[in-house]
Amino acid sequence: MTEFASVLRSWRERVQPADVGLAAGSHRRTAGLRREELAALAGVSVDYVVRLEQGRSVNPSPQMLGALARALRLTEDERDHLHRVAGVAPPGRGEVPRHITPGVHRIVDRLGDVPIAVFTATHDMLLWNPLWAALNGDPSTRTGWDRNLVWTYFTQGHAGTDFDAVHEEEFARDLAADLRTAVGRYPADRALARLVARLRAEVPEFERRWSEARVAEHRSSRKTVTRTAVGPITIDCDTLSVRAATSASSSTRPSPAARTRRGWISSASRACRR
Repeated sequence: MTEFASVLRSWRERVQPADVGLAAGSHRRTAGLRREELAALAGVSVDYVVRLEQGRSVNPSPQMLGALARALRLTEDERDHLHRVAGVAPPGRGEVPRHITPGVHRIVDRLGDVPIAVFTATHDMLLWNPLWAALNGDPSTRTGWDRNLVWTYFTQGHAGTDFDAVHEEEFARDLAADLRTAVGRYPADRALARLVARLRAEVPEFERRWSEARVAEHRSSRKTVTRTAVGPITIDCDTLSVRAATSASSSTRPSPAARTRRGWISSASRACRR
């Protein structure tokens, strides 16, 4: 068995279903996660996981290794080792980190009563909880740039979400400033460069924002989600930047007025999907 196959299997077997929000069940004979559970979490086929663990599949892509590392909740050192034994260079410092650290996973787990999602520095969505999906639409149905908040906001609008004029201006301005900050911080990231180039070429509003040359990080916003089963829900959105890690986690809570509604959490859970 290769070192890659060995560590992949060992790390799969140490992750408990409850660690990743899965039910353990009463007839579980496998230590840790089943192969099909890891496959679902990483977005690959079960057969591919089997071939990886048996050493029959070589040269996994950096994207695949990143997905496996996030699904297995590896530390940064473990993620880098997984890359090296697969013959792939670990993510460089000049590239946008896409790994979710155990600490960020704990934050998400402990804030289960509020909608929360984890984004990269370029607003690619990596992780979300059920309340987030209920309020904002299920991200699992999206792929590629359709999981990027900046791309979807400037190219698809924000259907189902209302901003007042002041908050909408601030939000659009902050997203462009966020991307400019990321460009300076991660100059070697080709995917980021392609995203910015395409937005500037195809979206006049983004180009106008970009030309303002603002550099800042988005901190908070207020919005009203209108497409729900219980009527409009106004929420305050706050962003926690994780410097030493790889992600920014954005959580939302009902605005003071919305908190007066009974059972707002259950209402959010019943919100219509986009």
